[in-house]
Amino acid sequence: MTARVLLADDHVLVRQALKSLLEREGFEVVAEASDGHEALRQTDKLHPDIAVMDISMPMLNGLEAAREMRLSSPNTKIVLLTQHYEEQYLSEALEAGVKGYVLKSQAASDLIHAISRIVRGEVYLSPGVSAAVVEAYCSRSGRSRDRLTARERQVLQLIAEGKSTKELANVLGISTKTAESHRTRLMQKLDIHETATLVLYAVRRGIVQP
Repeated sequence: MTARVLLADDHVLVRQALKSLLEREGFEVVAEASDGHEALRQTDKLHPDIAVMDISMPMLNGLEAAREMRLSSPNTKIVLLTQHYEEQYLSEALEAGVKGYVLKSQAASDLIHAISRIVRGEVYLSPGVSAAVVEAYCSRSGRSRDRLTARERQVLQLIAEGKSTKELANVLGISTKTAESHRTRLMQKLDIHETATLVLYAVRRGIVQP
């Protein structure tokens, strides 16, 4: 049976190129999305077999979308497209339940191979992700987990993207007062009280790109 695929990337040309690549290989692209929220809505509606998502998307990045997608559509296997091969990003992806981690520089040659492997129940990592990085992740014990909740990471991303409290409230579908409370609690929890420092923290954690 042909695998049904969701494509999520905020660059239209990238989506078009990936769609052409997948369709040439016989996969069915059932939906496209330009940000993490739209990817979640499409997944909840269509429950595709595979979700191919850029790790760097506005409002809700690929990692956060993957975490939520694993709960709302557990049978959907997730492939992240990324330009990062550092352990930090790979660790976050594996913990989010991602089954494929494909470097964008190798997407043309790796993506079809990745999806084919994942459909068979395997995990796929681009060859550019060094074995040493994978071994370091797998052997690490007692790894400290992220102190932030999923909602707090969403709030952090939106603040780091320059959203005002009102814009944050609109994106999350909450009141301005609640959005302000989220912002205040986040800063207190991280002991960070300047927006610029909060943005730097978000970049270092891989929540937004510099």
